[in-house]
Amino acid sequence: MMKLFYTNTLACFILTAFNATASTLPSSPEGMYRTHEKNYKDMVLATCIASAYKYSENVGTDAGSSVTALREWANYDWEISPEKPRELVDSYLARDYTNPLVESEIKGVRFDMLKCLDLYHSKELDVQTKKAVINPTHTDVQDYKRP
Repeated sequence: MMKLFYTNTLACFILTAFNATASTLPSSPEGMYRTHEKNYKDMVLATCIASAYKYSENVGTDAGSSVTALREWANYDWEISPEKPRELVDSYLARDYTNPLVESEIKGVRFDMLKCLDLYHSKELDVQTKKAVINPTHTDVQDYKRP
């Protein structure tokens, strides 16, 4: 009986804690508050993930939708680099990251997420971002105040 009491008390405490934090969680994406530079890099990362997992319906759809949203928040020059993000993504996803130890246990491992992370942290993306992004320290909210 005492065990049941403690279990119920713990369950109520946990549910109350989750309810309290759930009400303080953001209810919309925060990209509009990040700088154009960060949104551009996020857009390239999301493009990489969408490309890497395009045959996985849920991941590809979600990442693709995120790319569309991030394009709205990343103020960059389309004239300078309309295809540059895709070219950079394709070059990283084409890399051959092999690991014989993993390959012996799991066939067909491609390490696409590692490739996307390497792209995200790459000097190439830093250079491309500096060339393409307009007002890199501004946010979408600063540039386009909404009512």
